Amino acid sequence: MTDQPLPPPQDPAAADKRRRPLEFTRWLALLVPLAFAAGLGLGFLLWGQAEEVQPVAAQPGEFRRYEVSVDDDPAIGPEDAPVTIIEFSDFNCPFCRKWHEQTLPTLLAAYPDQIRFVYRDLPVVGGGTVGSEAAQAADCAGDQGKYWEFHNLLFVGTYGLSQQAYLQYASDLGLDGQALAECLETNYHAGEVQADLEEALQLGVNSTPTFFVNGIPVVGAQPAQIFQQIIDMELQG
Repeated sequence: MTDQPLPPPQDPAAADKRRRPLEFTRWLALLVPLAFAAGLGLGFLLWGQAEEVQPVAAQPGEFRRYEVSVDDDPAIGPEDAPVTIIEFSDFNCPFCRKWHEQTLPTLLAAYPDQIRFVYRDLPVVGGGTVGSEAAQAADCAGDQGKYWEFHNLLFVGTYGLSQQAYLQYASDLGLDGQALAECLETNYHAGEVQADLEEALQLGVNSTPTFFVNGIPVVGAQPAQIFQQIIDMELQG
């Protein structure tokens, strides 16, 4: 999206337009702390050693942005999209499932060319064992070109989350079940999943799901409106 030149300042309507971004930012500075508080009730908490991510304005109209790598994790959307949403998530997290079912499709439909969504693993719910294996299974499916299809089936959870379930999902997608089973047995993608988890903890992430919208953190399974407000602010420059 390209920036449009502002009309001459003497135009009252134009002056009003120029005030709106600042007013919007100030309003959002009040909204985000509320979203943070709500997010603590919407995500699974894990208390790590790193400094906790603070999705609040340091000063009115000022937001702390975090440097978050997209790594080589699965992504949807144009590589040159002006807004990147990075999620740290767990397939065993019911709030993550809710967000993927209710919010992500809305955002992808509303901003088909403006956002790039990156999924990163943070398996912590219930000790993390189930989520870690599910994350590895998705990566194994990705080796066969079906990451997102497998990812979606894991969140639907028709067969649950277990090795037998992963093989059934693979069968439903027409994947090579033996290859996927061998991939899991050898823990081929365990290092990738662990690297995501460690980076999340270094960032101070302590709940799932946690998102970074162009580096601005959003905690919890927030509704689409919260993300749209931040995305629109980013698109306005």
